Amino acid sequence: MVLSGKLITELGIKTPAERFYKLFAEELHEAQVHCERVHHTKLHEGEDWHDTDTVKHWTYVIDGEVHTCYESIEEVDKQNKKNTWKLFGGDIDKHYKVFKLTLEVTDKADGTGVVKWVIEYEKINEDIDPPNGYMDYLNKCTRDIDAHLIKGEKVAL
Repeated sequence: MVLSGKLITELGIKTPAERFYKLFAEELHEAQVHCERVHHTKLHEGEDWHDTDTVKHWTYVIDGEVHTCYESIEEVDKQNKKNTWKLFGGDIDKHYKVFKLTLEVTDKADGTGVVKWVIEYEKINEDIDPPNGYMDYLNKCTRDIDAHLIKGEKVAL
Protein backbone atom coordinates (compact mmCIF):
# COMPACT_ATOMS: atom_id res chain seq x y z
CA MET A 1 0.00 0.00 0.00
CA VAL A 2 1.71 3.16 -1.27
CA LEU A 3 0.29 6.34 0.20
CA SER A 4 3.05 8.82 -0.62
CA GLY A 5 4.53 9.84 -3.91
CA LYS A 6 6.13 12.49 -6.03
CA LEU A 7 5.10 13.94 -9.39
CA ILE A 8 7.59 15.90 -11.49
CA THR A 9 7.25 17.86 -14.71
CA GLU A 10 9.63 20.13 -16.62
CA LEU A 11 8.46 22.70 -19.14
CA GLY A 12 10.43 24.96 -21.43
CA ILE A 13 9.40 28.62 -21.29
CA LYS A 14 10.12 31.61 -23.50
CA THR A 15 10.39 33.98 -20.57
CA PRO A 16 13.86 34.46 -19.08
CA ALA A 17 14.16 32.28 -15.96
CA GLU A 18 14.84 35.26 -13.66
CA ARG A 19 11.64 37.06 -14.76
CA PHE A 20 9.46 33.95 -14.42
CA TYR A 21 10.85 33.18 -10.98
CA LYS A 22 10.40 36.80 -9.87
CA LEU A 23 6.63 36.42 -10.21
CA PHE A 24 6.65 33.63 -7.62
CA ALA A 25 9.35 35.15 -5.38
CA GLU A 26 8.18 38.77 -5.29
CA GLU A 27 4.85 39.18 -7.12
CA LEU A 28 2.76 36.15 -6.17
CA HIS A 29 -0.16 38.39 -5.25
CA GLU A 30 -0.50 39.08 -9.01
CA ALA A 31 -0.90 35.41 -10.01
CA GLN A 32 -4.58 35.83 -10.79
CA VAL A 33 -3.72 38.57 -13.29
CA HIS A 34 -1.48 36.18 -15.21
CA CYS A 35 -3.49 32.96 -14.97
CA GLU A 36 -7.26 32.65 -15.44
CA ARG A 37 -7.32 29.37 -13.49
CA VAL A 38 -6.54 31.32 -10.29
CA HIS A 39 -9.83 32.91 -9.28
CA HIS A 40 -8.97 34.59 -6.01
CA THR A 41 -6.02 35.08 -3.71
CA LYS A 42 -5.80 36.82 -0.37
CA LEU A 43 -3.65 36.96 2.71
CA HIS A 44 -5.20 34.88 5.45
CA GLU A 45 -2.53 35.54 8.11
CA GLY A 46 0.34 37.99 8.10
CA GLU A 47 1.13 41.13 6.15
CA ASP A 48 3.73 40.20 3.51
CA TRP A 49 2.91 37.83 0.65
CA HIS A 50 6.48 36.55 0.56
CA ASP A 51 7.22 36.11 4.25
CA THR A 52 7.52 32.57 5.61
CA ASP A 53 5.15 33.47 8.47
CA THR A 54 2.21 34.34 6.22
CA VAL A 55 -0.64 32.12 5.11
CA LYS A 56 -2.45 32.75 1.84
CA HIS A 57 -5.93 31.55 0.83
CA TRP A 58 -6.32 30.41 -2.78
CA THR A 59 -9.39 29.74 -4.92
CA TYR A 60 -8.65 27.99 -8.23
CA VAL A 61 -10.13 25.71 -10.88
CA ILE A 62 -8.98 22.16 -11.59
CA ASP A 63 -10.84 19.97 -14.07
CA GLY A 64 -13.69 22.49 -14.20
CA GLU A 65 -14.25 22.45 -10.43
CA VAL A 66 -13.55 25.28 -7.99
CA HIS A 67 -11.14 24.33 -5.19
CA THR A 68 -9.73 26.18 -2.19
CA CYS A 69 -6.70 25.73 0.03
CA TYR A 70 -4.25 27.58 2.21
CA GLU A 71 -0.57 27.93 1.44
CA SER A 72 2.55 28.83 3.37
CA ILE A 73 6.13 29.19 2.22
CA GLU A 74 8.51 26.50 3.45
CA GLU A 75 11.68 27.47 1.59
CA VAL A 76 12.95 30.31 -0.57
CA ASP A 77 16.24 29.90 -2.43
CA LYS A 78 16.53 32.99 -4.63
CA GLN A 79 20.06 32.12 -5.74
CA ASN A 80 18.87 28.85 -7.29
CA LYS A 81 15.43 30.24 -8.20
CA LYS A 82 13.67 27.60 -6.12
CA ASN A 83 10.68 27.86 -3.75
CA THR A 84 8.77 25.25 -1.77
CA TRP A 85 5.25 25.75 -0.45
CA LYS A 86 3.04 23.71 1.85
CA LEU A 87 -0.62 23.48 0.80
CA PHE A 88 -3.24 22.55 3.39
CA GLY A 89 -6.82 23.03 4.46
CA GLY A 90 -9.79 23.28 2.14
CA ASP A 91 -9.84 20.62 -0.56
CA ILE A 92 -6.27 19.49 0.09
CA ASP A 93 -7.04 18.04 3.53
CA LYS A 94 -9.92 16.02 2.08
CA HIS A 95 -7.41 13.89 0.15
CA TYR A 96 -3.87 14.42 1.43
CA LYS A 97 -2.02 14.45 4.75
CA VAL A 98 0.99 16.12 3.13
CA PHE A 99 1.04 18.28 0.02
CA LYS A 100 4.19 20.17 -0.92
CA LEU A 101 4.80 22.08 -4.10
CA THR A 102 8.29 22.99 -5.33
CA LEU A 103 9.13 25.33 -8.19
CA GLU A 104 12.62 25.52 -9.66
CA VAL A 105 13.42 27.70 -12.66
CA THR A 106 16.69 27.34 -14.56
CA ASP A 107 18.29 29.32 -17.35
CA LYS A 108 18.95 28.02 -20.83
CA ALA A 109 21.81 29.29 -22.98
CA ASP A 110 19.42 30.98 -25.42
CA GLY A 111 17.96 33.30 -22.74
CA THR A 112 14.82 31.27 -22.12
CA GLY A 113 14.19 29.00 -19.17
CA VAL A 114 12.98 25.66 -17.88
CA VAL A 115 10.35 25.36 -15.16
CA LYS A 116 10.38 22.29 -12.95
CA TRP A 117 7.40 21.56 -10.73
CA VAL A 118 7.49 18.87 -8.06
CA ILE A 119 4.47 17.75 -6.06
CA GLU A 120 5.23 15.65 -2.98
CA TYR A 121 2.17 14.15 -1.34
CA GLU A 122 0.86 11.66 1.14
CA LYS A 123 -2.69 10.44 0.57
CA ILE A 124 -5.09 9.96 3.49
CA ASN A 125 -5.89 6.45 2.23
CA GLU A 126 -5.13 4.14 -0.68
CA ASP A 127 -8.44 4.94 -2.44
CA ILE A 128 -7.29 8.49 -3.21
CA ASP A 129 -5.78 9.08 -6.64
CA PRO A 130 -2.41 10.80 -7.07
CA PRO A 131 -2.81 14.57 -7.66
CA ASN A 132 -2.51 14.37 -11.47
CA GLY A 133 -5.12 17.13 -11.86
CA TYR A 134 -2.88 19.45 -9.86
CA MET A 135 0.06 18.68 -12.13
CA ASP A 136 -2.08 19.42 -15.18
CA TYR A 137 -3.17 22.66 -13.49
CA LEU A 138 0.48 23.65 -12.92
CA ASN A 139 1.35 22.89 -16.54
CA LYS A 140 -1.53 25.05 -17.81
CA CYS A 141 -0.75 27.87 -15.38
CA THR A 142 2.91 27.79 -16.43
CA ARG A 143 1.87 28.16 -20.08
CA ASP A 144 -0.56 30.99 -19.25
CA ILE A 145 1.98 32.86 -17.13
CA ASP A 146 4.74 32.42 -19.71
CA ALA A 147 2.50 33.75 -22.49
CA HIS A 148 1.38 36.69 -20.36
CA LEU A 149 4.93 37.61 -19.34
CA ILE A 150 6.25 37.34 -22.90
CA LYS A 151 3.41 39.51 -24.18
CA GLY A 152 4.18 42.09 -21.48
CA GLU A 153 7.88 42.14 -22.35
CA LYS A 154 7.15 42.75 -26.03
CA VAL A 155 4.81 45.62 -25.15
CA ALA A 156 7.45 47.11 -22.83
CA LEU A 157 10.07 47.12 -25.58
